[in-house]
Amino acid sequence: MKPLSSSPHTHLGHSTAQVMQHVMLACVPGLSALVFFFGWGVLFNLCWLALCALGFEVLALRLRGRDVLPQLRDCTALLTALLLAAALPANAPWWVGLTGIAFAILVGKQLFGGLGYNIFNPAMVGYAVLVVSFPLQMSSWPLPAGDGNTLPSFGDSLRMFAGIEPLAGVDAYTGATLLNSFQQQRGAQLVSEFLANSPAAGSFAARGWEWINAGFLLGGVWLLHKRLISWRIPVAFLGALSLWALLFWDGGSSSSEGSPLLHLGSGATMLGAFFIATDPVTASTTPRGRLIYGALIGSLVFIIRSWGSYPDGVAFAVLLGNLAVPLIDNYTRPRTFGHRQ
Repeated sequence: MKPLSSSPHTHLGHSTAQVMQHVMLACVPGLSALVFFFGWGVLFNLCWLALCALGFEVLALRLRGRDVLPQLRDCTALLTALLLAAALPANAPWWVGLTGIAFAILVGKQLFGGLGYNIFNPAMVGYAVLVVSFPLQMSSWPLPAGDGNTLPSFGDSLRMFAGIEPLAGVDAYTGATLLNSFQQQRGAQLVSEFLANSPAAGSFAARGWEWINAGFLLGGVWLLHKRLISWRIPVAFLGALSLWALLFWDGGSSSSEGSPLLHLGSGATMLGAFFIATDPVTASTTPRGRLIYGALIGSLVFIIRSWGSYPDGVAFAVLLGNLAVPLIDNYTRPRTFGHRQ
């Protein structure tokens, strides 16, 4: 696997730490929207996972006999913690985040040799382990703020983070996500009826998630402006997802797979397109390869959402895309042909 120094980030004169700091800064609009719509639990997850990520990074580096401070300063562990925290339900107890970040840092990153040698996105390794291991906790999102929904107070959020029943009761706060509800009701209602009746529905996609995705889109556009990520991956990702959704959009019958806007504005779409799939270590490195890689992930997201067991599927789509990167790069890398002697 190519080391990080071969990524386009360092070619532009930015150190790894500078790139990671810019990426974390670009996450601020999306994270701010997450906090606004889902409350204090998002901040608890962010702080807790950041501490755990640094701790596991130190542990792994010491066990491997490596210098600790230089590799802590590259901020990659903090970015992994941020991405995983952004994907966790806001009311997830502390031990869920601890388990996820442990797998992300120790298995997804350090087991492969550390930064530059991991073949899978570490944050998505941690997330996939959590979805498979703790399906109940990973599907219990708070109802987003708005339309009469009340977010947990600071005290109730802290109790849920500690794994203690909140004073108001968990059922007073949690509900199914829009993608989960949409997947379960398919065949029973017209899409317009579903959106009108679901407490998780917004104007055209998931309530709150429309603005969260807009926030991550804004941050992603800023990264493109700074030339810190390749435009090919997010454009191919979002283009493929939109195309598949358009092909299977029949105007909103009960068997519809959802409109392109519903897919673009729900779940982790923009976070996945701009901040996860573009990871320089695990993504394709060739221009044509990035287009194929992004389109593959976007297609897999639609397939998993529409016909799979998981309502979102970004994590599994990215991991499958990571697995295909060596093959994609092998067939898209420019070749030079010498003269026969």
